[in-house]
Amino acid sequence: MTDLQIQAKPLAGAVHIPPSKSLAHRAIIAAGLAQGESQVLNVQLSDDIQATIEAMQSLGAEIKLTEAGDQRVDLSIRGGHPSKSASRLIDANESGSTLRFMIPIASLFPGQTHFVGRGKLGSRPLDPYEKIYNEQGLYYENLSDGALDLKVEGKLQAGAYQLAGNISSQFITGLLYTLPLLEGDSTLQITGPLESVGYIHLTLDILAKYGIDIDYRAEDQCFQIKGKQTYQANDYRVEGDYSQAAFFLCAGALGNPVTVQDLAPSSQQGDKEIISFLQALGAELVVQDDGIRIQAKVLEGGCELDGSQCPDVIPVLALTACLAKGETQIKNLARLRIKESDRLKATQEELSKLGAKIQVQGDNLIIQGVDQLKGACRVSSHKDHRIAMMLAIASTVCQEAIIIEDADSVSKSYPHFWEDFKKLGGEYREWNLG
Repeated sequence: MTDLQIQAKPLAGAVHIPPSKSLAHRAIIAAGLAQGESQVLNVQLSDDIQATIEAMQSLGAEIKLTEAGDQRVDLSIRGGHPSKSASRLIDANESGSTLRFMIPIASLFPGQTHFVGRGKLGSRPLDPYEKIYNEQGLYYENLSDGALDLKVEGKLQAGAYQLAGNISSQFITGLLYTLPLLEGDSTLQITGPLESVGYIHLTLDILAKYGIDIDYRAEDQCFQIKGKQTYQANDYRVEGDYSQAAFFLCAGALGNPVTVQDLAPSSQQGDKEIISFLQALGAELVVQDDGIRIQAKVLEGGCELDGSQCPDVIPVLALTACLAKGETQIKNLARLRIKESDRLKATQEELSKLGAKIQVQGDNLIIQGVDQLKGACRVSSHKDHRIAMMLAIASTVCQEAIIIEDADSVSKSYPHFWEDFKKLGGEYREWNLG
């Protein structure tokens, strides 16, 4: 892994934001399950997306990549040719989305599927699937208490399903992709408040584009799913990613004049909420012909923000709140603890090293604003891409340079982050004590 020394200096310019990882996962899977050939355009080959591409190939999808410029590719995907292998290996790398989407989907294919991965993926919860597999008498065996080493076999049965609303929406998406292909009709009932509902809307939108009809009654939190449906080939362009844009939008709120390009104003991405969060802190959205930017004369805290629906933007939002006058509380952050790192703890620890006044109380962050961060220290990414990128933006409001450990962890979702950071005027060099 690589440590980088980041100079304390502002950013300025325009950044062409990467395509949405969440939408790319969903479109690749839907196209791989469809009859005929689909084009999925404007894809960035992050580690997570590469894992999903290889997973669909292991299930029989034919996927060809064409360079599209600006570090993006277009995918030609031909589905409808299920793997006839008696067994298959799916390496999810560190992608929770790949793993949780593919476990139920793999049940559609005969034979055993062996899931492996690395990093903290093996410690991320899979209990809802284990319960379903056990209740239906299907084979489900986790061969390791640490690293991911899971074997499953057997086809899910149509019927009544139930999941808690406070679990990862990835479990819900996995079932919504699978249940329409079963012989009978199914229901999926959500109990308790549904968190990360924005991701469910993304799932339903992509499914509809590929010919799958699901009736969602929001008032009852129940999905009505007809069986014997088939995915239909479709061409789809992946829009820009609000979860990645959040880093540069927050940079704007912190005084860095950065224009963010290729974001859809009408996007259903839940992480679009970052704009509302920044406006609550006193920032202003400026819409330009070539993109959008955020600016602020003074950031004001004194507010409570609910982070339950968009946990991925919370680390960089917390950074921004650290420079807002007064107290800011960001609440309902339990799910940050089960990401690539314990992001609640990592955010508090690393920003505190930089001179922020930030505490964890239960599942909440309590932040007292300061005028500037200090720098002149080593901080850890915790091998978590979103912590690494948050710390890069933090360098722009530090008095002195910082050293970020394992800075190359950004490859999980934004492989070219450091190149974009440099284009905006960021300065860094590899740091090697040896």
